[in-house]
Order: sequence, then C-alpha cells, then structure tokens
Amino acid sequence: MKKNFFLFILIGIFLSSCSVKTNEGLYNLTAKEWYKQIIKDLQDKDLEKADEHYNGMASEHVSNPLLETTLIILAQAHIDEEEYQLAEFYLDEYNKKFGSSRNADYIRYLKIKAKFDAFGVPNRNQALMLESQKEISDFLQDYPDTEYNPLVQTMLTKFNLAIFYLNDTIKDLYYRTGHTQSAEIYEQKLRESEFYKQSIIKPELPWYRSIFEKF
Repeated sequence: MKKNFFLFILIGIFLSSCSVKTNEGLYNLTAKEWYKQIIKDLQDKDLEKADEHYNGMASEHVSNPLLETTLIILAQAHIDEEEYQLAEFYLDEYNKKFGSSRNADYIRYLKIKAKFDAFGVPNRNQALMLESQKEISDFLQDYPDTEYNPLVQTMLTKFNLAIFYLNDTIKDLYYRTGHTQSAEIYEQKLRESEFYKQSIIKPELPWYRSIFEKF
C-alpha cells in the first residue's frame, strides 16, 4: 500500500513538472499583450525572443492591425543589428499582409535601404552592388515622384562610385598580371563612367584589413 502511495506521488510530481515545461511559452494572449511583449524583448535587446513572440502573435492574430506596426518595428530592429536577411523577411511579410499602392514605395525603399546598409566594404559584394543598382533604377522608374527619391538617389550614387572603384581595382590587377586585353575592357568601362577623370578619394581600409583585401 505504501509503495503504491509513493508511486502515485512520484507520477503526480512527474506529470506536474511536464505540465510546467509545456506551459513555459506564451500563448492565448491578446494582440496588444503580444505587442507589449515584443516591445519588451526589443528593450531587453533580445531579438531572438522578439522573433519567437512575433510567430506566436502572427499565428493567433492573423490579420490584426497591430501586426502592421510590429512588422515594421521588427524589420527596423534587424536593420539596426545588421541582420539584413531577417529584415527583408519582415518587409516581405509586411508586403504580403498589408502592402498597397499607398505604402508600396515605402516598403521598397526600406528593402533597398537594407541592402545599402549591408554593403560595407568597397571591393566586396559585387553581386549585391549590381543587384542594388538595378533595384534602385527600377524603383526610380516606378515611383518618379516618391518622397524617398533624394535618399535613393544618394544610395545610387554611392553604389555607382563603389562599382567604379571596384572596376578600377580589377583593371589594375589585370595590368599587373599581364592580362592586357582584359584590363582594356575594364579601362573602357571606366571611361564610360560619370566619375571618369574626376578627382576621387579612394576608400581607405584599416591596415589589418588591407592585408586581406589586396588582390
């Protein structure tokens, strides 16, 4: 009888501990409660928790208006932390759920800005530069009167300058290695650039990085 009694107690303790573990996560919150929790996560600098709680909010409140604000906040938070792919994820989610002609230019601007902020070193990310260059050109063509025109134009100029600098570096490499024909192709690209024959200060790299950046 005593053995059965103690076995019953042990089973009860086990089940209660399992119950505690399965209830550690948040669920069945109102949209406002989820929103406040996500803001708290961001204040605590815990983006991973914020992402997790967004999933809970989105699954329980599929089309709640608070999701619109939450998506933009999370996208910006990831941009600030240089997590640009996650930022693009939230912007894509925003576009799917709340995109309209009213805010389409703003969302595309934020995606371009995320790519621009991801670009850090002038002779890396050639594919990113060319992709961003095209996205900006398409954006300016699609939204010629957008209020974000000056900001995007500035980004385009910087991308164009970075590509000019990269082409100049590749040209020098080909000349140094005896590939004259290839060097002349890049020389022609430089001649066609708006920056050709302009006085340009090349970006300087820290000495510890320059060792690895040289071709």
